[in-house]
Amino acid sequence: MSTPTFEQLLEAGCHFGHLKRKWNPAMAPYIFMERNGIHIIDLYKTVAKVEEAAAALKSIAKSGKKVLFVATKKQAKQVIADKATSVGMPYVIERWPGGMLTNFPTIRKAVKKMTAIDKMIKDGTFDNLSKREKLQVTRQRAKLEKTLGSIADLNRLPAALFVVDVLKERIAVAEANRLGIPVFAMVDTNSDPSNVDFVIPANDDASKSIEIILDTVCSAMAEGIEERKAEKVDTVAAGEGEAAPAAPKRQRRRISKATEEAEAEA
Repeated sequence: MSTPTFEQLLEAGCHFGHLKRKWNPAMAPYIFMERNGIHIIDLYKTVAKVEEAAAALKSIAKSGKKVLFVATKKQAKQVIADKATSVGMPYVIERWPGGMLTNFPTIRKAVKKMTAIDKMIKDGTFDNLSKREKLQVTRQRAKLEKTLGSIADLNRLPAALFVVDVLKERIAVAEANRLGIPVFAMVDTNSDPSNVDFVIPANDDASKSIEIILDTVCSAMAEGIEERKAEKVDTVAAGEGEAAPAAPKRQRRRISKATEEAEAEA
């Protein structure tokens, strides 16, 4: 697991916070100084916090659980979609569906509806619909795909949330807090870090800054997934190498008796 260096974070612009007048006092421990009316984030703390978050996310990925990535701001959308897909994790980059976590069964019903439409298209039922019905179903499928397509494989509540911009995604963070789901997040100087379990103080407005942080946590998760696969292979190999289980007691007695009879006849 490679943690980005101070220089790499600096080059990506992770140190740029918001204007001083927009700051959240709770972020004071992560602010290094103020320059030209803008707060500068302490990148040494960012390095330490990224390392801590990456280690925890690697552990979650290794256990086979899911992490839900959330970022609906323009600068983060594509980065989140690419990085989450690379490690097989669900993500939300369109509007956060209210109650997605606190009312998860309803969200699952909507996903099942999308699956049912796909089944209709495959088995030919869709072809028997009228032109108007086809249009309605197609529109409904497109709407569901846009909002829920990226979480179609999320069959249960995620083990954790990774959020870019907790201010913008406050509803998602609030739902996770309510259910006791750990929150990992990139937190800028204008946000409140108190509702986040793993705070990564960094510029959450620049795509380069978002990308370098996501690169780190996703590569750690990829390592966790690979380690899980390797352990499974080792377990299977160990199982195959074990001796055959002993025959049941009754069966052993019958074999012994048959052997004795055969010896007596001989």
